[in-house]
Amino acid sequence: MTVLNKTIHQLTVPTPFAVGDTHVYLLKGDTLSLIDAGVRTEDAWTALVEQLKEIGYKPSDIEQIILTHHHPDHTGLINRFERVNHIVGHRNVEPWLTRDEDYFNHFEAFYINYFEENGVPKRFRSHLFKLREQLKWAGEGELTNTIGEGNVLPGHPEFQVIETKGHAQSHVSFLGNDGTFIGGDHLLHHISPNPIMEPPAVGGKERPKPLLQYRANLEKCLTLDIGVVLPGHGKIFTDVEAVVSRVLSKQESRANKVLGLLKEYAQTPFQLCEQIFPRQFESQIDLTMSETIGQLDYLEDQGLVTNTIENGEFYYHAN
Repeated sequence: MTVLNKTIHQLTVPTPFAVGDTHVYLLKGDTLSLIDAGVRTEDAWTALVEQLKEIGYKPSDIEQIILTHHHPDHTGLINRFERVNHIVGHRNVEPWLTRDEDYFNHFEAFYINYFEENGVPKRFRSHLFKLREQLKWAGEGELTNTIGEGNVLPGHPEFQVIETKGHAQSHVSFLGNDGTFIGGDHLLHHISPNPIMEPPAVGGKERPKPLLQYRANLEKCLTLDIGVVLPGHGKIFTDVEAVVSRVLSKQESRANKVLGLLKEYAQTPFQLCEQIFPRQFESQIDLTMSETIGQLDYLEDQGLVTNTIENGEFYYHAN
């Protein structure tokens, strides 16, 4: 637990995931709020209760939970707070909290088609259904307030909502008047978050391009006069320009590797994925394909590659 100032406390809880611990933030104001809610395990709950006690609070004091995005390590404990009567987040969080079966069917149907058209062998189809397995770590509930770009946080008008899609289509961050940036998984010092592929909105046709969104929202951060970043994982930091520059350079380097492979011959996204992530693609096909297609989206946006469809599969060609 870290005391940041009189109105913000950082609380840290364990997760069962490779990313490690998750930070949540107690925010004092007109309302006593918790930003994010860890993962749904007893270890996380115990750690959170103990840290609240250290600063003179108990779970029943929390009135509102504000979510940066829908991933399980950020929503898990939302229904453990008996007094909470407001859950705040981007509207795209809603289907995950309510366990919207129509949305999940839409999600799975998108991924089945997406894998097929990008050349992923059928043996990977079982990976698609781990979506539902992850829900055991996630919170259940219902948004009472939706927020988006330019709104202020309910109960905390000194914080403006900044849309930071990329890692998730539900991702928002919060910028205080004093330059404090509560960034969820958008800005991390030690790692680059995965730009995770998600389907278009129900009824929509065009899928999001999360890597392009992520790049645009990283560059947006350089215009925001951020003083200090309070992240969802890793250390608190102030060197925003250096972090953004490093992340963008690393991404461009990976894109150049993909371009080099395509200069040899045209390939499907899956063929590229095998070469870029030889040790990870078997066990993390969803994440590695998201990353691979993100790089192709970037190269296509730069005018460096084009794609054709052959026997129902995308092939990318260097220009």
